[in-house]
Amino acid sequence: MINWFPNIVLCILVTLTACTTRLGTMDIPLVLTGPTMGTTYTITLTRVPADLDLHTLQRDIDQLLVGISNEMSTYLGDSELSLFNQNHSTEWVDVSPGLYDVIDASLRISRLTAGAFDVTVGRLVNLWGFGPSIPTVLVPSNNAIADAMRGVGYQHLHAQSSPPAVRKDVPALYVDLSAIAKGYAVDEVAAYLESLEIGNYLVEIGGELRSLGSSVRGTPWEVVIERPMPLVREAYRRIPLRNRAIATSGDYRNYIERHGQRFSHTINPNTGKPIVHRLASVTVISTSAMDADALATGLMVLGPERGYDVAVREDLAVLFLVKQKDGFREKMTPALARYLSRI
Repeated sequence: MINWFPNIVLCILVTLTACTTRLGTMDIPLVLTGPTMGTTYTITLTRVPADLDLHTLQRDIDQLLVGISNEMSTYLGDSELSLFNQNHSTEWVDVSPGLYDVIDASLRISRLTAGAFDVTVGRLVNLWGFGPSIPTVLVPSNNAIADAMRGVGYQHLHAQSSPPAVRKDVPALYVDLSAIAKGYAVDEVAAYLESLEIGNYLVEIGGELRSLGSSVRGTPWEVVIERPMPLVREAYRRIPLRNRAIATSGDYRNYIERHGQRFSHTINPNTGKPIVHRLASVTVISTSAMDADALATGLMVLGPERGYDVAVREDLAVLFLVKQKDGFREKMTPALARYLSRI
């Protein structure tokens, strides 16, 4: 996960009441925050329009995020995605345009990463104790893993645009969008802000971010990449962010311990087990938070060599931090170096 630090001196938390609040254009940042998708969102705005109604703005953002959760959450038993997972039919199922967009993007990034990113790993995620099911205290057996993998494979998931619909070849297929849905939600909030002609924002949901314009100082927003260590919250590198999205995937925050061994929440679809290589974190900068979110996971699964090769091949702006005996080794793609040189 990324910690975000806007390049500002003063933050004001806007407390909304039942009455309508209107503010003129001000050279101080405005911050909206709230719960969503099992985490929180934070939206920082600068130089807001004079007629911006903050009460309506936050209400509409909350409703937008609730709608996305109702489409894509595996923790809500009656969400659109949960109903699809519970349906063992192999016929086309009509879905909302949003759910179609996310599944279609998931399949595109699965192909780009040769299956390293795969939203059909849901049964494995649950088996290892990272999903909505009650976590086990045991390490899954090889037989249990093999059984779960019978329902895994992005090749068994299909999407069509007109009308929006999805279909699975394997009745037991279980889709988990947790590695892409937050990025999609960031993009949707950003699009809503831009529809209101808000030109300077930083949107963050659960560590996935997207920016437009500049901070209150007129400089790019600044994001801090954490040092990928499980018990330490420490800055590793600051990255300026202007009109871009950024996402980080790592094995240092979300994990379980069983019998003295640590298991990452990132599952390799090819083995059915958590990743075990030396790659500690992957940070991706893109024009889309949804793409950055999914690509960070896919490259994390691929590891320090194959992941870097794919990122270079696709001209992706990516920072890899690889574990070494004496700390971390940084690998930056040429696309990221070009981006940083232009800011």
